Amino acid sequence: MKNGSSARRGRPPKGASVLSRDVIVGATLQVIDADGVSGVSMREVGRVLGVDPKSLYNHVDGKEGLLDSVAEALLGALDLPEQSGDLVADLRAIAYAFRDRALTHPEAASLVLTRQLASFEGLAPVEAVLSILQNAGFDAEESVHLLRVVLAALIGTLLREVNAGPTHGSDDAAGIAERTAALESSGLPAVAAAAPQLATFDADKEFEFALDLTLDAVARRALA
Repeated sequence: MKNGSSARRGRPPKGASVLSRDVIVGATLQVIDADGVSGVSMREVGRVLGVDPKSLYNHVDGKEGLLDSVAEALLGALDLPEQSGDLVADLRAIAYAFRDRALTHPEAASLVLTRQLASFEGLAPVEAVLSILQNAGFDAEESVHLLRVVLAALIGTLLREVNAGPTHGSDDAAGIAERTAALESSGLPAVAAAAPQLATFDADKEFEFALDLTLDAVARRALA
C-alpha cells in the first residue's frame, strides 16, 4: 500500500486549492508571465498547482483549452465604460480599456488579441462596439465592417507594442542612437532621411496615432 501522505491522482495535495477553472486560469497566467505562452503545458500548469496534470482535463480541453480560458478570462474582465452617446469618445474609451486589459499580462497579450474564441464570454467588447456603431446610425452590415477595421488597427498596433523588434525602433536613448546611426548608413535615401523617427518607438504615441486615424475615418463615414 502506498504512503497515505502522497497526493492521490487527480486531486490536489492536502492544503492545495480545490481545482476550478478560475484556479487553473490563474496558474496558467503564472506560467505565461514567467515563461511566455510557449511555456504552457498541462504538465507545467499541473506542477504549479501541485496536481496530476490529468486532473486538469476535468475543467479544460487540453492546452488549447487552457489558452482559450486565459483569453476568455482576460476579455471577460474588461472594464467597459458606459456609453455617452458620442461615437468617437465611446469608441476611444473602449479602445483604451481594451489596451489596458491586453497589457495587464504582456506575455499573454497575443492570446487576447489573436485567438478565435468559441464561447460567448469574450464577446463583451464586440457587443459594446457594435452597439455604439448601430446607435450612431450604421446598419448591421456596415457596423461589422467598421468593427473589423477598428479591431485590425487595435490588434496590429498592440501586437507591435508587445513584440516590438529592431524594425520598430527603441525607447531608450542608447538604442535610439545606435539604430539611427545604422539606418543613416543604410544607403537607402528615404530610410536615412527618416532614421531618427524610425529608430524611435513610443508605444503611447503610436497607439494614439493609429487610434486617431481610425476613429477619424469612422467619424467621416458617419457623416457621409
